[in-house]
Amino acid sequence: MSHVRLAVLSAAAAAAASLALTACGGSSDAAGEPAASPTVPIEHAQGTTEVPVDPQTVFTFDLGALDTLDALGVEVDGVPQGTLPAQLSAYEGGDITAIGSMKEPDFEAIAAAAPDLIIISGRVADSYDDLSAIAPTIDLSIDAADPMASFAEHTESLGRIFGVEEEVADRLAALDAAIAGTKDAAASAGDALVLMTSAGEVTAYGAGSRFGLIHDVLGVEPAAEVTHEGTHGEAVSFEYIAEVDPAHLFVIDRDAAIGEAGAAGAAVLDNDLVNGTTAARNGAITYLDSASWYLIGYGLDNLDAMVSAVDDAVTD
Repeated sequence: MSHVRLAVLSAAAAAAASLALTACGGSSDAAGEPAASPTVPIEHAQGTTEVPVDPQTVFTFDLGALDTLDALGVEVDGVPQGTLPAQLSAYEGGDITAIGSMKEPDFEAIAAAAPDLIIISGRVADSYDDLSAIAPTIDLSIDAADPMASFAEHTESLGRIFGVEEEVADRLAALDAAIAGTKDAAASAGDALVLMTSAGEVTAYGAGSRFGLIHDVLGVEPAAEVTHEGTHGEAVSFEYIAEVDPAHLFVIDRDAAIGEAGAAGAAVLDNDLVNGTTAARNGAITYLDSASWYLIGYGLDNLDAMVSAVDDAVTD
C-alpha cells in the first residue's frame, strides 16, 4: 500500500475516532455509556458489514445501485467521474462528490468527505479493504449464476438500510410479474444470439454470462452454446453468426456505452453474412440501450427497462 494511501486511511481512522469521542461527550445512556447509532447487518459479496440505518452521506461506485436508490428516492452524494448514462445525468456536477473513476477510487477525496456508506461492485471489488477502512462498505456485485436472486437480496438490503422495505417489496413484485410475462412470450419466439461490438470486433454472450439475463431469467432460448470467461464473451466471426443463424439477434455497442469513437454496432454488422440470417430477414435484430446494459445493469428502474426491451423483441 502506498504512503499516500496509508496517510489517507490513517486520517480517516483518526476522524472516526474523533467523531466517536465527540459522541461520547454529547450523549450517553443511564449507565454512562455512549449512545450507539442504530446499525443493520448487511450480507454482501465480501462478507457482512454493520451499516448505519439511514446513512446521511452515501457514495456508490455501482451504477445499478445508483439507479435503484434513485428509483427509491434516496439521496446519493458521491459517484464516479466521467460521463454518466443519460438516465443518471442528474448526478453529474453540482453538489455531487467526485469519488474517482469507475475502476479507480480517489481515496483522498473519499476520506475527506467522510461518507457514512460506500457501495461497490465488481469494477472496484479489489479496493474493498481500503474503502472499508474509511467507512462501512458493501459489495453489491451481482452473482451471474443466479442474478435475479442476487439482485433481489441486494435491493432488499438497501430497503432495510434506508427504511423503504415496503416500496422495495412492491417494486420487486411488479418486476417479477413483468419477467413472467416476457418468459411466456419468449417460449414461442425462437432462439437468440447476444452480441457485443467493440472497436469493430464482435463477441458473443450466452447463458450464465454478464448478459445472461436474456436466457437465464427471461427464458429466451440460446441459439448456440457460447463460452465465456469472467465478464468477457467469446470472440466470433461473421461466418459464425451466419452458421448459427439465430431467430433473434440482441446487440450491445460497447463503444457507444463508454463514449469512445468507433463504428456503430449496426455498421459493424451490416454485411451479407449477417444480413442473410433469419433474424435480419425478419427484422429481428434488436440494438439494446448500450449504456443501460453495459454500464448500469441491475437497478430497479433500469432492469424494468431491460426486461421491456426484450419483451418488445419477442412479443408478436
